[in-house]
This record gives sequence, C-alpha cells and structure tokens, in this order.
Amino acid sequence: MKNVMTYKSFIGSVQFSAKDYTFHGKIEGINDLITFEGSSVSELTKAFHEAVDDYITLCKEANKKALKSCKGSFNVRIPAELHGKALQRAAMEGISLNQFVKETIQKEVLKDTL
Repeated sequence: MKNVMTYKSFIGSVQFSAKDYTFHGKIEGINDLITFEGSSVSELTKAFHEAVDDYITLCKEANKKALKSCKGSFNVRIPAELHGKALQRAAMEGISLNQFVKETIQKEVLKDTL
C-alpha cells in the first residue's frame, strides 16, 4: 500500500520532504488541487482533516460534487500478451472480456472488505 490517509471517503496521498523535514500531501480523486502539510504525523493528520472538511464546505457552497464522478467506462493499456491471456480466460469461462475484467477488478477491490 502507498503512503495514504483516509477521512470521510477521501484519500490523501502523503510524501516526506527530507529537505524541509515536512510531510505534505494532496487530496486524491477530486477535480481540484487541494494540498495539506505538517511537520509531524499528528499535524499532517489534522491538516488533512481540515482540508477535507473545508473542501466539503466549499463544494456544498458551490453546489458541486466533492468526489470525482465516474462514468463506468475507462481505457486500460496492457501488454498484448496479457490482453490475449485475459481474452482466453474470459472465453474459457464463457463470458465477455468486459465481464471478466469487471469481475476481476471487483474481486480485487472487495477482497479487503470481506
């Protein structure tokens, strides 16, 4: 797992600057750039929570969705050999490649929630 924090369904990516001795991060999965920083983990956590809360407030005031919306379709670039193997597995299971990819992603995303 990467260096991330979660709060109210938001994910914050986190990095450390050895030059400044500061943690900094940004809120992921939104259409805006919202950053936060702190000189300790507790400061960083507090700044992340404040950034999320402020962002939620701003979105409500602007009447816009806070999280990036998803259409349900996206392009995936993979090596041709992997594409072929996935196509073969889907055929062996009697399902479309789209269904195979959907089920495989679903298993991976849900495995930690069971």
